[in-house]
Amino acid sequence: MQMDEVVAFLDAMPGILVLQPKEGDGSPELAWGDSFFYYSPSGEVPTRQQPFATIVTKNYPGEEVSRLDRPGAFRANVNASKDDFARFTGHQPRDTPSPTEHLDDTVVAHPTYGTVGWLAVVNPGEASRDDLFALLEAAYAKARAHAEK
Repeated sequence: MQMDEVVAFLDAMPGILVLQPKEGDGSPELAWGDSFFYYSPSGEVPTRQQPFATIVTKNYPGEEVSRLDRPGAFRANVNASKDDFARFTGHQPRDTPSPTEHLDDTVVAHPTYGTVGWLAVVNPGEASRDDLFALLEAAYAKARAHAEK
């Protein structure tokens, strides 16, 4: 699966704002090439809301376990429900152990934000595709419901 397929899946949802920082737009260099997904029908970045999903293309500090320094590697990250988090990891977010090397195409706890319920998939493929898309749909629905309160 290519990163563009995940971006297109999310971009097709109503009210989605996709931020893709690049050189010259005022964003931090570390974020260039990554994608951030918000529920925002106005098209403006919500001031009191984090993205519900992200795609990163490089190792952020402390996240080297994902091995995103390989050509073409990327990681999809999703703010999951507690039930989904437990279903994929076998434990609650607060009980997330220190991360070990991530396997490609496998849903795992996010290397930094696992303790607050984020899941991640490095180089999603056939094994994780359906699970990733279901998690993204659930995270979108949660973000939308929160925004519409």
